Order: sequence, then structure tokens, then C-alpha cells
Amino acid sequence: MRGTAILALAAGLGWSVGAQAQVDVAAAEAAVKSSGCLKCHSVSADKDGPSFKKTAAKYKGNSDAAATLQAALTRGTVKVDGKDVKHATLKAKDDATVKNVVAYILSR
Repeated sequence: MRGTAILALAAGLGWSVGAQAQVDVAAAEAAVKSSGCLKCHSVSADKDGPSFKKTAAKYKGNSDAAATLQAALTRGTVKVDGKDVKHATLKAKDDATVKNVVAYILSR
């Protein structure tokens, strides 16, 4: 009985932590569109760059995923096969918008 209670508590805590990462989908999609990201990326299909779905799968379970993507979207380079490659930056410079776009990509 006590083991079940601990398991239920742990599951509840895990869900509440995940629920805190709310994404403003409309704002993220607007930022992605206005930054021109959709020229090379899409939500579900690879174009010149990987889909957001593929990117989310690549970083699933990686504790540094958000920081890695945030750096890629703000500094203008991204690692491809271990090499730095030029990458367009997100036009939005405020931290909240960048974090929302990162959360949007990782939630796909």
C-alpha cells in the first residue's frame, strides 16, 4: 500500500513538472513564421533542415535540449555531424519568445 502511494506521488510530481512547460502555440508559430524558419523546416516533414518532430525526437530525454536549441537559435550556428554550420537566428531577441519557440519545437 505504501509503495503504491509513493508511486502515485512520484507520478503526480512528474506530471506537474511537465505541465509547467506550457507552450503558447500561436505565439511560437508566429515567431517561427516571421523568422523565416519554415523556409527550411516544417513541423512534420524534413525539408532542407530537419522537421521539428525529428528535432524533438533527437533531443528527447536530453537534459540539455532546451539550452542547446536556444543557443542554436540565438548564436547563428548549429552542430551538424560534429561541425559548426551557419544557421539563421530567430528574429525575436527577447528571452521569453526564444524559450517559447524552443518549448514549441521540443513539444512536437
